[in-house]
Amino acid sequence: MSEESAPVPVAGVAMTAIGVAFVRARETERADRLYSDPLAQLFVDAAKPSFGERWDELSPLLDMFYEARTVAVRLVDDRVEAAVREGIRQIVILGAGLDTRAFRMDLPADTRFFELDLPETFAFKEPVLARGDATPRYERQVLPVDLRGGWAEALLLQGFRADEPTLWVDEGVLGYLLRPDAQQVVATLTELSAPRSRFDIGSFAVDPNSGPYLALRRLVSGADEAPGEAAGLGPYIEKWLHEHGWDTTFQTWAEQAASIGRPDTNGGPETGNMAAVRR
Repeated sequence: MSEESAPVPVAGVAMTAIGVAFVRARETERADRLYSDPLAQLFVDAAKPSFGERWDELSPLLDMFYEARTVAVRLVDDRVEAAVREGIRQIVILGAGLDTRAFRMDLPADTRFFELDLPETFAFKEPVLARGDATPRYERQVLPVDLRGGWAEALLLQGFRADEPTLWVDEGVLGYLLRPDAQQVVATLTELSAPRSRFDIGSFAVDPNSGPYLALRRLVSGADEAPGEAAGLGPYIEKWLHEHGWDTTFQTWAEQAASIGRPDTNGGPETGNMAAVRR
């Protein structure tokens, strides 16, 4: 498949993966970079021609989100490393997008990655990786699934072990799902989680009608109005987790960002990360 004919996700939630790759590529160019992701630029280069004039609209929007988003990438990297130090070797990335952690991170050789995302995302991602001769450093399973449907069986068929502790990674996809769908994802992963499994949930106190978020919504959905139905996990997710066998702790983004030497750009005391550990 030629680069010109590669299917590029230029609309919908899958399009946001291009934006995150742009952020990672920009971070990689910095002398004081928080991480290095040489593959990110491959995705940007492959996608940019298909956006045409819309790229001029996307690029300044990504500038507004850059600092917060690149810190978030590094913080997830840190949580992956912390999980493997605790003996977890099974990592499931929900809404993986153009994630490249299986290619770029320094982890134990027996680490296994399972990437879940929409078929159109992988239809773009895999040919780009192949053209770049990218080889994963660890076992990597790709599952083209819709998280709004039944994905547990597909995960098990790909070798996932429900009797081993798992790190579940969500870098924002649950925030795009309608609340019943997002909550069902958590119910499913709870059923699949052995003791000592980990699951992190981001908490963001933002105004969805502010300029950057309105612009992002218009690019993703083509509409300016706020969604009519509630999305994300909702305010009672911590209570639900406690009732279903998880212990949780909360740390603000400011506390996390301070450890890596970048300014906190994600808001006040309600913005941060809730880490859940399966009892």
